[in-house]
Amino acid sequence: MNNINKLDSFDFKILNAVQVNNRVTSAELAREVGLSSSACQRRLNSLRKAGIIEKDISVLNRNKLNRKITIIVQILSDIEGAEHDKEFKRSMLSAPEVMQCYYVTGDYDYVVIATFNEMGDYEEFTKKYFLKDPNIKRFNSMVVMNKVKENLSIPIN
Repeated sequence: MNNINKLDSFDFKILNAVQVNNRVTSAELAREVGLSSSACQRRLNSLRKAGIIEKDISVLNRNKLNRKITIIVQILSDIEGAEHDKEFKRSMLSAPEVMQCYYVTGDYDYVVIATFNEMGDYEEFTKKYFLKDPNIKRFNSMVVMNKVKENLSIPIN
């Protein structure tokens, strides 16, 4: 079941439901999508095995955990090259503050979304990951003032 064409309307309903609440019980899911609990469980297992459901996670409230600052950073590399890219990607993967990191097209090479307790933490982060990296030509920081929408859900038709 690694092909979107093999999914049916029940699979789409299940995927929509678990994106809203991945702790929904099989009985609740069965009522919502119109299948038996065991059929829903089999389909969920199949969707996980196929990698369509990549992770089951809990979304935490950053403010309640004193991670009140979210910063979006655009990063421009100085030298194009696989080894430099590999090293930067490795550093972003290991940085606990980094929530998302994308290799992008356009005026910058990367976009990073990270969270911090206070601005001083971000300053230390930039020193460690950007200013000490000779391959970082420039970075542009945007501090998030207000979360308008934050969603990891994918639209399922």
